[in-house]
Amino acid sequence: MDKKTTDEKVPRIRKSSLKVKENEKNVKPNRENKTRERIAKEKKDAKKTEEKRNAEEKEKGKISKAVRGTNPKITPNNQKKSTSSILPKKMSNLGWVNRSCVNDQAVKNRVQDLLSSRLIHADQQVEWLARSIQCIDLTTLAGDDCPSNVARLCSKAAHPLSDNLTNALQIKHGLLTTGAVCVYPARVADACLGLERLRANIPVASVATGFPTGQTSLKIRLEEIEFAVANGAKEIDIVINRELALSQNWGELYNELVEMRKACGESHMKSILAVGELCNLTNIYKASLVAMMAGSDFIKTSTGKETVNATLPIGLVMCRAIRAYNRKTGFKVGFKPAGGIRTSKDVLQWMTLMKEELGDDYLTPDLFRIGASALLNDIERNLGNHATGGYLMAEEMPMA
Repeated sequence: MDKKTTDEKVPRIRKSSLKVKENEKNVKPNRENKTRERIAKEKKDAKKTEEKRNAEEKEKGKISKAVRGTNPKITPNNQKKSTSSILPKKMSNLGWVNRSCVNDQAVKNRVQDLLSSRLIHADQQVEWLARSIQCIDLTTLAGDDCPSNVARLCSKAAHPLSDNLTNALQIKHGLLTTGAVCVYPARVADACLGLERLRANIPVASVATGFPTGQTSLKIRLEEIEFAVANGAKEIDIVINRELALSQNWGELYNELVEMRKACGESHMKSILAVGELCNLTNIYKASLVAMMAGSDFIKTSTGKETVNATLPIGLVMCRAIRAYNRKTGFKVGFKPAGGIRTSKDVLQWMTLMKEELGDDYLTPDLFRIGASALLNDIERNLGNHATGGYLMAEEMPMA
């Protein structure tokens, strides 16, 4: 190859090499741009994944925090808003319910121990019986209830003891009243009017949701709650769907109770478990947990219409459920035994159970109520015997 040819190719080679360098410079920025785009896309995908996870966690959050986060301690003389602004749509603690089991023999042994070793001394029974009056939901649930009957019940609730007996016990007039007056939804307005005339600061409670059987559609049950609340009821005693409990359909039962809790609005909700129809203590324990998870302010044993109502073994199981729920969530749920509590001896046994299992806070109307109608008369007779040395006759006691 001659020198001329070589000289001609040299500049060509130099030009091509320059082009390669220019291409390399262009490729490098392109790669950097693609890398930045890939990193930005990965960050965006990661953000979407995190948002999705947070949404799922928020929806499936602990029931106790979502439902009871805004439920205050219940004060019957100063009713406060108890409904939660946010209620969960799904039940996430179903595993806790399904794992629960009750040892029947251990329950019987514990009750026997309470009855044999925990006795209230005779000179202290007067104070305990007087305190029990404050925990009574004085009730009338008869077919012949009318405005006059309800007015008389309100008068008894506002003045549970005669003036002579009140003076003998050195109780300030008007200070001692029952915890509430409990009537059917149709009589709520009458009860509110009667208490207003007496200037008594006593809440009106109403049974609802197809009491006592609950054998109506959910829509009708919710409408009944709303009707009672609209007429002035500050406490609603609802009955659970026993079919769902017996079939172990706890999730559906929970959903129904959440809807009832919403319908109650600012009024407190007491969930009646109808324990005599739940077959065994394990079902009673599970139903108690579900009712509390759904936002109940109280759990209640019975309607008073079942064959088996409030018994101490059943009460012990429900108290243990309340205690377990309190330890897990930090919230205190009230307890209300109803049905079969007729004598002073009965009420003292129940108060002993409350003190031993749940503490002194459960000896106040904030967390302990007794559903009864005839109990108050027996308490008054026993208090009269202590004050005067003889039992009062029926005509010597305020009418009920």
